[in-house]
Amino acid sequence: MNKTELISAMAEKANISKKDTEAVLNAFIDTVQNAVKDGDKIALVGFGTFEARERAERTGKNPRTGEAIKIAACKVPAFKAGKSFKDLVK
Repeated sequence: MNKTELISAMAEKANISKKDTEAVLNAFIDTVQNAVKDGDKIALVGFGTFEARERAERTGKNPRTGEAIKIAACKVPAFKAGKSFKDLVK
């Protein structure tokens, strides 16, 4: 399902226009991205948690030459599914 299909499905389920649904979805995405960027954690009970996680410095391998290289530490976005979401998918 792509973004357009998601907007259509949400609009139909909520019985609102696609334009309003797109605005709400875009606002949700922007809010989550900005919060995670700022180091906040967003927990939606039953659905999951959005957060930034630290990835430690590590040694990797250049696939072309086989030479060992250092990969710098960084922050990465992460999502952890909630229990009810995991149970639904099972």
